[in-house]
Amino acid sequence: MKKSIVLSAAIAFVVTTNAQNKVNQDSLFKEAAKTEFWEPVPKMVTPGKTNSDAPSDAIVLYNGKDVAKWEKEKGGKVGWKIDKDGALTVVKGSGNIATKQGFGNCQLHIEWREPSVIAGASQTRGNSGIFFMGQYELQVLDSYNNPTYVNGQAGSIYKQHIPLVNASKKPGEWQSYDVIFTAPVFFSDGKVQSPARITVIHNGILVQNNVAIKGHTEWIGIPKYAAHSDREPLVLQDHGLDGGQPMSYRNIWVREL
Repeated sequence: MKKSIVLSAAIAFVVTTNAQNKVNQDSLFKEAAKTEFWEPVPKMVTPGKTNSDAPSDAIVLYNGKDVAKWEKEKGGKVGWKIDKDGALTVVKGSGNIATKQGFGNCQLHIEWREPSVIAGASQTRGNSGIFFMGQYELQVLDSYNNPTYVNGQAGSIYKQHIPLVNASKKPGEWQSYDVIFTAPVFFSDGKVQSPARITVIHNGILVQNNVAIKGHTEWIGIPKYAAHSDREPLVLQDHGLDGGQPMSYRNIWVREL
């Protein structure tokens, strides 16, 4: 067989193979396209420069300057004080504070600090709490070398869920919670259709992994649900009446989900 014939055959084989490969490739892309979605296009959100900074779509609840978005839980002017460093600090006996706006499903970032001087023990050492929808408490407590009941330490869903780990920093150091909260849904008769759920990251460490909240937070007794609206205020606790040390907060922002 002449070399020219062999070469022509080889070229024809390559051309045919390439053409077949293209057909096969086009077929694969068509099949892949059946499971590709191009809309709706997610909106652009600009992240903050640091994890503490609010992204562009967040509602800033406290920025170190004023408490315009807060009121006393039962109405009236906030009695907490703004320190020189911009921290919002509990004034003992002044009462809980609540957002003027109600929230349901949300992402919350909040930073908190216990006093550097240790006083008290267990639940009287740097105690506060964050109540989602005014009902469901994520515990805030000085839990650094501070034995207490484990479903009441920092990172617990109070009296319901023990944190996976103790991620507490030393007293006087700023700490953070990043939380994903899913509101409960009720049937028209008030019964629970789906419970509230919560994921908590404490100082960058997962401590609650999408756990189901059992009901309204109770100090004594078993938690239970009572139907409420789909948007309720966030509440920060003044726990000072029983000796708990005044806590401080800063960089509070929320994203509605």
